Amino acid sequence: MTVVGHGIDMVEIDEMRRWIEDPRDPLIPRCFVQTELDEVGDGVNRIERLAGRFAAKEAVLKAIGTGFGAGVAFTDVMIRRSPGAPPEVRLSGGAAKAATAMGVSAWRLSISHAGGMAMASALALSGEVQQGDS
Repeated sequence: MTVVGHGIDMVEIDEMRRWIEDPRDPLIPRCFVQTELDEVGDGVNRIERLAGRFAAKEAVLKAIGTGFGAGVAFTDVMIRRSPGAPPEVRLSGGAAKAATAMGVSAWRLSISHAGGMAMASALALSGEVQQGDS
């Protein structure tokens, strides 16, 4: 496996709360698909989890060198996480096209929360997955 892209992003959790609660331009429908919202749920850590996923989406878009816009939407990047498993990246639309053009075959994603911040680091990998790489 070869690293072909890396992205990192940080989000202030209180700022995420303001973005979500702003009635003029609601963030949630522009940035998250229903599957992500269902996984995050409505608990006390909802905003923190959304902030982590938002940072992860930004990190992924930085890793493929696109950012959003110009044919790439935040909803083209879906962050999934099953209980007890590491977060997963699933791409569609313009993000999938950009990743395919780079030869991305796998992702390694880390999301952390501390001190009112959420951060994520994404590695875009190419090549065959070797035993022990997953």
